[in-house]
Amino acid sequence: MTTDHDVSTPVTQALNTILELELAGVVRYTHYALMVFGYNRIPIVSWLRSQAAESLVHADKAGELITHLGAHPSLSIGPLLETHNHDIGDILRESLAHETIALNAYKTLLKLVEGESVMLEEYAREMIYQEELHLGEVDKMLRKPGEIAKFQS
Repeated sequence: MTTDHDVSTPVTQALNTILELELAGVVRYTHYALMVFGYNRIPIVSWLRSQAAESLVHADKAGELITHLGAHPSLSIGPLLETHNHDIGDILRESLAHETIALNAYKTLLKLVEGESVMLEEYAREMIYQEELHLGEVDKMLRKPGEIAKFQS
């Protein structure tokens, strides 16, 4: 980075957006886990709880980077929309939408830090990689058994 002052405001704003989105993910996945019923409840609840835990780890990483840059982590949480649709398909489609927004936030951060900070570039790239893997898993879960083509919403 050229100087902390030159890049820190847009970068810390991007990191705070990520922090807020990841904290919203904690709340969202925890809520979803509470609302799953039926024969497949146990594995689905386990997966949703692991997603909540992963979101908390991601929020913590973003917050640590914000303080590393000498800025203040946000106390806000990203948007939470209660649709009252708790069918597993609805939950997965909402998750897909939320994770796409998070992926785009990491891509925004990468554009801001590319060529300026190896540490932040590597962080953004790793998080993009993880989010893309997660989106791929959700996409596969939304496909009907036997379908190979990507899910079309």
